[in-house]
Amino acid sequence: MLFRLVRQILQATVYDVAIESPLEAAPRISQKINNNIRLKREDLQPVFSFKLRGAYNRISQLSEEQRKRGVICASAGNHAQGVALSGKKLGIRAIIVMPITTPDIKVQAVKRLGGEVVLHGDSFDIANRYAMQRAENEGLVFVPPYDDELVIAGQGTIANEILRQWREVDYIFVAVGGGGLISGIAAYFAEIAPHVKVIPVEYEESACLKAAFETNERVTLSHVGLFADGTAVARIGEIPFEILRKTKSDGTPIVEKDVVLVNTDEICAAVKDTFDETRSIVEPSGAMALAGIKKYVKAHQLEGKNIVSIVCGANMNFDRLRYIAERTELGERREAIYAVTIPEEKGAFLNFCRTLQGRNITEFNYRVNDNHTAQVFAGVSLKDGDTERKEILHTLETHYDVDDLSNDEVAKLHIRYLIGGHAQQNERLFRVEFPERPGALLTFLERLGPTHNITLFHYRNHGAAEGRVLVGLQSELNSHGEDDLIETLKNISYPYQEVTDNLGYKRFLK
Repeated sequence: MLFRLVRQILQATVYDVAIESPLEAAPRISQKINNNIRLKREDLQPVFSFKLRGAYNRISQLSEEQRKRGVICASAGNHAQGVALSGKKLGIRAIIVMPITTPDIKVQAVKRLGGEVVLHGDSFDIANRYAMQRAENEGLVFVPPYDDELVIAGQGTIANEILRQWREVDYIFVAVGGGGLISGIAAYFAEIAPHVKVIPVEYEESACLKAAFETNERVTLSHVGLFADGTAVARIGEIPFEILRKTKSDGTPIVEKDVVLVNTDEICAAVKDTFDETRSIVEPSGAMALAGIKKYVKAHQLEGKNIVSIVCGANMNFDRLRYIAERTELGERREAIYAVTIPEEKGAFLNFCRTLQGRNITEFNYRVNDNHTAQVFAGVSLKDGDTERKEILHTLETHYDVDDLSNDEVAKLHIRYLIGGHAQQNERLFRVEFPERPGALLTFLERLGPTHNITLFHYRNHGAAEGRVLVGLQSELNSHGEDDLIETLKNISYPYQEVTDNLGYKRFLK
């Protein structure tokens, strides 16, 4: 199978529409992590993503009869634009089914490329099922985003380019969604340059490949985080997983099985690193490979290696930049946040600042308790990352009751904006994901009904396809003496997680 796929890569027709993207040196990043880093700039493709390669390679090899019928796909992002441009180039009707939650900027981008946009469903899965049903009913050719050999071969042309551009490469880091990109790249290097290590990188909230490797079968994740929306896939592709389980001629796996997981803050920091290096703003998924490199290099103490980061896309809404800039401080460990109990007395704030030994305070939220103490939510600027963060924690612990909230997602997204007030009786706290569209809040409230009282609510737009909401609800018994709060939330059909035990909540709001 690998040999056949390499042959398909070498015969791929992608250059009718795609460019051979540059492999640019990254001197600032290289110096920072003591390795030779180069960026494979797929963000410079005509649709700002590698997806054009696979889509065009698949569509260009259709028969004349298939071309007359037209093509259809489901996508809210880069695959949609790749299919639309491919259809325009080849004179083929291209229907793109997008969830109704898709930001208008992406809808308009597809329309400008000649795609016929159909908005259907609240999620990709619903849109995808609809597209497949229309393909069957109308005789259209369905173009999958990753689960197709010709699509995979189109993406694999990137590997051929890299090897010609830098024969001394040691490692290649690849962001993983459905697996089309990494399976094409891994297959090529396994056959042509097996000494090169291909390292998969996944967002920790959509790690479907890691789950598949751990169970040795494809697993459907119960929940997928949408921050890195370009790789937000609940189940690895069937063909990609078949490829990724294969071995090289020496018996070693074609990709490293220990998948590198990166979080939101690490991705945001990598977005900034890429901007500092190239003055280009990439989407979260486009920065994942670099985030993975930074984490892997530190964990394995690599030095002097030749490493490629595939910058796979740059289709990002402008209004997400505020959120990314805020989270970058934490991802780069340039800020730490602490919850500290201090005495409610004159001079207490001054003494607290003296304890920090002149360090720069970036945020200070203060709330008086009933027992002559106060809770402080403090942000502190860092110069030496985790080492300094731990030193500050140790210093504060000698004087105060303190918790480090630097890795607490609820604190970073919500608590810092809610300091003040106290919990009501029987209050339970939940994180809920709303679809980012008009009417989402009204739908939530109508489905919640009048049974449960809302005691806390915080929402802040950060430009993603979903809104992260923190909501407090009073838990009460119904007429049958049962608490049906959880059942009510399940029926609303918005993803949720109970966080009543969250440290920040207990300190500042309970």
